[in-house]
Amino acid sequence: MNAESSSRHDVVIVGGGHNGLVAAAYLARAGLRVLVLERLPQVGGAAVSARAFPGVDARLSRYSYLVSLLPRKVVRDLGLRLDLRRRRIASYTPTVRDGRPTGLLVDAADPDRTRASFRALTGADREWEAWQGFYATTGRLAERVFPTLTEPLPARAELRRRIADDAAWESFFERPLGETIERTFADDLVRGVVLTDALIGTFTHAHDPSLRQNRCFLYHVIGNGTGDWDVPVGGMGAVTDALAEAALRAGALIRTGCEVTAVATDGTGDAEVSYRHQGGEATAVARKVLVNAAPAVLARLLGEEPGPAPEGAQLKVNMVLRRLPRLRDAAADPRDAFAGTFHIAEGYRQLETAYAEARAGRMPSAPPSEIYCHTLTDPSILGPEALRQGLQTLTLFGLHMPARLFTDPAAKERALAASLARLDEVLAEPIADCLATDAAGRPCVEARTPPDLEREVGLPGGHIFHRDLAFPFADEEPDGAAARWGVATAHPDVLLCGAGAIRGGGVSGIPGHNAAQAVLADLKP
Repeated sequence: MNAESSSRHDVVIVGGGHNGLVAAAYLARAGLRVLVLERLPQVGGAAVSARAFPGVDARLSRYSYLVSLLPRKVVRDLGLRLDLRRRRIASYTPTVRDGRPTGLLVDAADPDRTRASFRALTGADREWEAWQGFYATTGRLAERVFPTLTEPLPARAELRRRIADDAAWESFFERPLGETIERTFADDLVRGVVLTDALIGTFTHAHDPSLRQNRCFLYHVIGNGTGDWDVPVGGMGAVTDALAEAALRAGALIRTGCEVTAVATDGTGDAEVSYRHQGGEATAVARKVLVNAAPAVLARLLGEEPGPAPEGAQLKVNMVLRRLPRLRDAAADPRDAFAGTFHIAEGYRQLETAYAEARAGRMPSAPPSEIYCHTLTDPSILGPEALRQGLQTLTLFGLHMPARLFTDPAAKERALAASLARLDEVLAEPIADCLATDAAGRPCVEARTPPDLEREVGLPGGHIFHRDLAFPFADEEPDGAAARWGVATAHPDVLLCGAGAIRGGGVSGIPGHNAAQAVLADLKP
């Protein structure tokens, strides 16, 4: 984007994904000389938009697709020109009861409508009342936990004190989430809808004693103190564009097409970053190096043993439709059902069965997934002709699809076919009949597996969080600014600023913010 003016900088940032751009903007605004090195031809990492289908003017959020965890503080601090739009419909889950197609609709703006849907599904108000109580508790957690994510890392006891609810602490931080779900809800479908937030991008189950599911669930329900997942107007690329603009405006230097090959440090002076670019090889020297890549990637760059490889567990499918499909549940309006999160094969027992099958190395017989339609909330990602034609986009995110299932090159097509077949079971017409076609007459559907994500955007094992998420507290007294902000590595002048940091994961910018604060505490420009 710009030409490098010097080989010496205050900070070099490895990776121009959204977290690296957040860190660059904060540090450049503070007067530091900042260089961002990005391997790909464009910045953004997984937070990008793309015209995936030739001849179809639809800018799809190709990898990540919704925003919840990006703090309003970061948006304000950096003056981001960004519009995040609330989805009125939280979710719709189709099912069959007593041989009749029906479904559960959660309308975030109409509690009475949601209550009626619970009653129609379960025959009583018990599950609705349990739902209200459960999410009132997670709402209080969100209000108390989310502000701490952009503060120095609290100690475990301090976070528990701030939550001020021993029962909630026990349920969400100490005991497997499945115990709380089973104690709270009786209906299998309702239990499954709740559990899905504990499984997005995380290969685990309701009773995992390691509490992976609890950590994943926590980050999915605390965003901005509400837990809402919003649609970025203009697609995920609009988020990246706003962050890149803020970093450049502040004076950061961003170079794309630069692949970092090594990071060298002895901990006593400047660190060196070696990289390749179109013109050859170069070295940048910096007082601090921030790494917006997975810890396993950092270990490789440092020449260290990376440890156990992370494993992603999802299937991402992008589609463009000529029209939304009709549903078997004739009472459900597709414009409501697909505007929120549309759950497929995500009953509680279905999720557990799919996990067991995948863990045994078999493709789930009923792949669980969820879908949403970006264009129902934000049609701006469509060009004029696509708008005239009434095109719609669908994003499908499949669960329990670990990288181990995709060693066979044909596995992706099997996973895609199985996932779309499960979708067809709840539709009144095949999804294939609704797909738009590209300039060559091919259906507008593409799938991305964990190996694809590793190859295309550098996520080891295709793990969208870089590694297992961590609870947002410190078990031990932090030593030094980097540890206090949850971004430390074994090297004092090398910090994490990506999803692998404590309090990383999702499109949040939080690790970028926190790494910048740690640098500023040490360098004091």
